[in-house]
Amino acid sequence: MSRPPITRSAWMRLPQHHHASEDLIEREWLVTNGLGGYASGSLSGACTRRFHGLLVAALPAPLGRVVMFNHLLEEVRLPDGTILGLGGEERPGGVLEPDARSLASFRLELGLPVWTYDLGIATLEKRLVMPHRHNTVFLTYRLIQGASPLRLGLRPSVHFRPHQVGVGNPLDQPYTVASVGDRHELRCDPFPPLQLRAVGSKAELVLDGGSFRKIHYRTEAARGYESEGILWSPGYLRAVLLPGKDLSLIASVEPLEAFPDLSGGTALEVERTRRRRLLQNAPPEAREGLGAELVLAADQFLIVPASRPADTARLQAEGDEAVTMIAGYHWFTDWGRDTMISLEGLALGTGRIREATSLLLTFAHYIKEGLIPNQFPEGRSEGIYNTADATLWFFHAIDVYRRRTGDPSIVRTLFPSLRRILEAHLRGTRFGIRVDPIDGLLTQGESGYALTWMDAKVGDWVVTPRRGKAVEINALWYNALRLMEAWSLEEKDPVLSADLAQAAGRVYDSFNRRFWIEAERRLYDVIDGESALDAALRPNQLFAVSLPHPVLDPAKWEPVLRGVVDRLLTPVGLRSLEPGHPDYRSKYDGDILLRDGAYHQGTVWAWLIGPLVDAWLRVYPQDRAGARRLLEGFPPHLDEGCVGSVSEIFDAKEPYIPRGCIAQAWSVAELLRAWIRTAPDAPLGDPLQERQRQGSEQPG
Repeated sequence: MSRPPITRSAWMRLPQHHHASEDLIEREWLVTNGLGGYASGSLSGACTRRFHGLLVAALPAPLGRVVMFNHLLEEVRLPDGTILGLGGEERPGGVLEPDARSLASFRLELGLPVWTYDLGIATLEKRLVMPHRHNTVFLTYRLIQGASPLRLGLRPSVHFRPHQVGVGNPLDQPYTVASVGDRHELRCDPFPPLQLRAVGSKAELVLDGGSFRKIHYRTEAARGYESEGILWSPGYLRAVLLPGKDLSLIASVEPLEAFPDLSGGTALEVERTRRRRLLQNAPPEAREGLGAELVLAADQFLIVPASRPADTARLQAEGDEAVTMIAGYHWFTDWGRDTMISLEGLALGTGRIREATSLLLTFAHYIKEGLIPNQFPEGRSEGIYNTADATLWFFHAIDVYRRRTGDPSIVRTLFPSLRRILEAHLRGTRFGIRVDPIDGLLTQGESGYALTWMDAKVGDWVVTPRRGKAVEINALWYNALRLMEAWSLEEKDPVLSADLAQAAGRVYDSFNRRFWIEAERRLYDVIDGESALDAALRPNQLFAVSLPHPVLDPAKWEPVLRGVVDRLLTPVGLRSLEPGHPDYRSKYDGDILLRDGAYHQGTVWAWLIGPLVDAWLRVYPQDRAGARRLLEGFPPHLDEGCVGSVSEIFDAKEPYIPRGCIAQAWSVAELLRAWIRTAPDAPLGDPLQERQRQGSEQPG
């Protein structure tokens, strides 16, 4: 007997729930297509963000991701003439129109959304699926209970625009509709046509000359952006729902001939099979329960970059495949720092070795002046290089790859590039990134830039510049030097290895002498900066303990860990600044100025739970149960925010409201990695490496 699907029942109608329930409006769902495109919305059906839509297609540069199918009004007509709405849009004041009173439950099955509606005389189920690596969406409706046919009315609405563009952006060109066989094409230059087709009993699209209606986007209003927009509808779909029979609405920017079987049920089963395979390839600790849900959530971020076809062509010519990683939905693209931190949890930790290889090779291709890109902006092929730590995380990702796979070839392939990176840092590269010849520590900074992961900037205001010698930058620098010391020996270069050992020893001595605050038993956050010494208690000092080659004297590990736990730990990650500091902000809300002013000034970051678990197990190597307790606040979170995923950030005080991106790569990656590492039956060391070692010891 096959196992039941991994299911998360995230909402169920209770007597106290009313049709405008905050549960339905605030909670969101997300389905992705492996290209960077997605479908997303609120559980209610209301579009509350400019990023919400049933088809946000990932298109080649310069278009990037485009909202092609924004909204769908759904109504069911009962035999007695009663009309029930299945969901709708939100008007000012929190009123849903038409309404969502019939929604009985919402759940995820294998990470895919399922809505169940109680119509009184019948029960209706709706499912949504995006075929992998296609800019296409299938919406399928089925009467799962009830003997009488019902009439279904669906009104699609559109506003073609890049998904980052404001909802009030006017239409430059009129929409036109063309009938092509049994489908309709909605056209508006310069975008590709949106194809709509209904498959099911007596389904037809009725064109009524087109109509406009105003939509209110409540989350955009709360974030200080345009919140009133216009959607255009070509008409409505009417169909008869027969008991036990599917009705599917297909929307695509691709030729529908690419799908010889246009059944929504077939598309769903193909995607289910792919997702089951992901779980089969995952480690045993992540094939059930929360671990399995996180494996499915991890899949959302690994993509083929549709906007950069040159990457795809180049790597295909080399016998590989271009893969990159979306840093977060809805608005992030691929970021170097986030990718290197997330690579272990999202790819290596889920058994996706080929994708991990491609990620490393893709970013290596873009090394420039000793740096990997900080990010690739939406709709552009060239990267931006304004980061001091992403390249150092690149060394860490390669090390993890090497240890996880046991394959030294990645180091051999990238060794010349890695050597040039070190040389660039030693002589100095962009943005003042250079080794200080006096103490061997790495300094960085240039006016107008924030080069560490605490990179908030509003206009000319750099919120946390951290120019100088930042604590985690030097922990990463020491780790990179020690890694290259060992790799140089493997590459038969003992002279370089000896030089790197000497440089690393100097960093170790300088770091422990200059960063340690004896009176407070912790580390400075930045030294030799704008204010000479920055003693703010932030989570950055944790990396001096958590990295594979810790730069901090072991005698000082426990007080550093205890200080972080006592002052920064919350149920959903670590605060970015200790309460009581003059710059501390407990809430992340309001317009962009207020939000970015709080972004790294107390706001909780979920991804930091991974380094915390690493540091805990380094200090207390036998206390896996204690490390697992650090994760106890996350399972409930998967029912809020984006159901089934992990948010980017949270308010710094109770109730720790999720904020920022609704699904963040490094949040999912580090929680999954920590979950696997702290599993009761997992090896105390690296789980995958330990299993490989045990396997090699089996008698032949």
